[in-house]
Amino acid sequence: MSRSVYLTAMGPASGKSVVALGLVELLSRRAGRVGFFRPIVQSLPDNDLDLIRSRYELPDERVGTAFTVEELRRLGGDVDASERGMARAVREYKRIEALSDIVVVEGSDFAGASSPLEFALNAQFARHLGSPVLAVVNGHDRSVSEIVERIRVSEQSLRARAHEILGVIVNRVDTLSVDAVHEALAERPSGAPPVWTIPEVGGLRRPSLAQLGEALDAELFAGRAEDLLREVNNVKVAAMTIPNALEYVEEGTVMLVPGDRPDILVAAALTRRAANYPGVAGVLLTGGIEPDKRVTELIDAAGDGHSPLPMLLVKGDTFQTSIAAERVEAAITPENTRKADAALGLFSTHVDVGALEERIALADSHVVTPVMFQYELLERARAAGTRIVLPEGNDDRILEAADRIVRRGVCEVTLLGDEATVRQRIAHLDLELPDVDVVDPLDSELLEQFAQRYHELRGHKGITLQRSHDIMTDVSYFGTMMVKEGIVDGMVSGAAHTTAHTIRPALEFIKTKPGTAIVSSVFLMLLADRVLVYGDCAVNPDPDAAALADIAISSAETAMLFGIEPRVAMLSYSTGASGGGADVDKVREATERVRRLRPDLQVEGPIQYDAAIDAEVGQSKLPGSDVAGHANVFVFPDLNTGNNTYKAVQRSAGAVAVGPVLQGLNQPINDLSRGAMVTDIVNTVAITAIQAGGTT
Repeated sequence: MSRSVYLTAMGPASGKSVVALGLVELLSRRAGRVGFFRPIVQSLPDNDLDLIRSRYELPDERVGTAFTVEELRRLGGDVDASERGMARAVREYKRIEALSDIVVVEGSDFAGASSPLEFALNAQFARHLGSPVLAVVNGHDRSVSEIVERIRVSEQSLRARAHEILGVIVNRVDTLSVDAVHEALAERPSGAPPVWTIPEVGGLRRPSLAQLGEALDAELFAGRAEDLLREVNNVKVAAMTIPNALEYVEEGTVMLVPGDRPDILVAAALTRRAANYPGVAGVLLTGGIEPDKRVTELIDAAGDGHSPLPMLLVKGDTFQTSIAAERVEAAITPENTRKADAALGLFSTHVDVGALEERIALADSHVVTPVMFQYELLERARAAGTRIVLPEGNDDRILEAADRIVRRGVCEVTLLGDEATVRQRIAHLDLELPDVDVVDPLDSELLEQFAQRYHELRGHKGITLQRSHDIMTDVSYFGTMMVKEGIVDGMVSGAAHTTAHTIRPALEFIKTKPGTAIVSSVFLMLLADRVLVYGDCAVNPDPDAAALADIAISSAETAMLFGIEPRVAMLSYSTGASGGGADVDKVREATERVRRLRPDLQVEGPIQYDAAIDAEVGQSKLPGSDVAGHANVFVFPDLNTGNNTYKAVQRSAGAVAVGPVLQGLNQPINDLSRGAMVTDIVNTVAITAIQAGGTT
């Protein structure tokens, strides 16, 4: 069984970083500890090392390199020619391997050296490290026959060096040629390594404004650093009058203009707030000429709350800068999560990850890390094939989360809000949601239908048809009714609304599942090496014994939904028969009720937290118990205890708390914290999609 995979490009500009991301993401699902090693890098710091370290929160000791290009050059350029040099590469790899379950080894970048020499170098490393090879072929601007020939040559070259080939990924294939490539490869001989094709996506090949500035040694003159993450669609020299210059502006255009052209600068700034013009992404001020202070003050004033125009000062003249800008290559940088999400979406859509997993033959790990769990979360949400409504379409965090969800193919999304306003915010944030559904409850043809339906459901409570109409204009009610009527499969809200506002409509007409008396919640606590389920930490203040049993059963079912075999601990300040009192008796009664209603569940209670989580303590306090010391579902006796405990573990143990996840409803509705980050929203939407799909 291999402890590593060697990822090598077969030439320059292959988009190898896309495959590196997808491979590490795939292996993070199965391995407790993934390492990442690059035998040789152009220089330090290295973008791919930083990207993988940051994205997957890998400790420094599991990420590393052996040489920079300059260090290798001093060895004569041939690792085999220097026993000391090869020993250094193997030693660094073995150090990372000893700390990892599997290591992804990424080869060199084919930047500078000739392709044959660099291929030979990567082949040397792969052979000495004993790694099977996953090869990446560049399909950009190549015909189908050229791609097929390149695959043949690549496999032949690798076999000649006795390498085991896991597969070949042809990246950057023209979208219109993908099917033709598949047809041309249909007659490959039996036993040949699989070949997967990934189409070219323009956004991944476009540099950000920050990358453009770094390559040109530019200095930020005006604007915000965060605006520099915007992708550059094209670079245009603006050496003409305003009307003529605007003819060449597209969304994401960067203008090259000397700082003494105030007319062009003001026009560029105004495109960022004009609905009828594409927005200029930024300006490169050539010749090192700074604009007059009065001009920049005018531009700032014209912004009127919109993000200011980023301006970068470049020393070179317009001609030199134009040529240099065209040569800048894009990269997926650690801070550009949107581009990384797009890359991962491409990889998981076009590469058969199941087949690749089998070829790597990685043994299952009993360790479940946060990265592994979140990867599995998104994969299972994608498989569920659902549509989720997000009522708070005016919230920037919701829009950014929707962008990530769509890029990763997690589910389909419907946003609620005034369509013009929502679309304007999407454009302002430079998000790619051209096909997302935006529904305005105030102007929707569904409003009358929903009002009539709500009147049918709640008329017995004295709700008139007019009142029903007014209630249905509220986004929480409208979104919940979309779920009720099967237009969407679930709803996530709460970024800008209270928990009560989010779940009240669900309690009114979604109702609870048969056999479930109450709505409750759990948090999925992602610790360094396991996932725990905590309930109820958000909804029920002081449940009685019957409600507590209901919470326990619902929490166990939620655990099973997310692939966790439940071992339920009914928590108290006393373990077994060691104590008494009303609070302990409530937990004891609830435990017995769970055992009667669900004899298939492993449950223990009353039990203290230490006896539930620690095997040694559990054996001491409850010898012979299958749950003591091994619990993964923790049911707290009241909201005060549960809420404080989850926050204490979150902060002191560095756990990721995913939730609250509402449980017990007929259809999935989930609440967000008003302080939710974009990643929290993405996770909650994925959870809702899984609940809706019922995938296990």
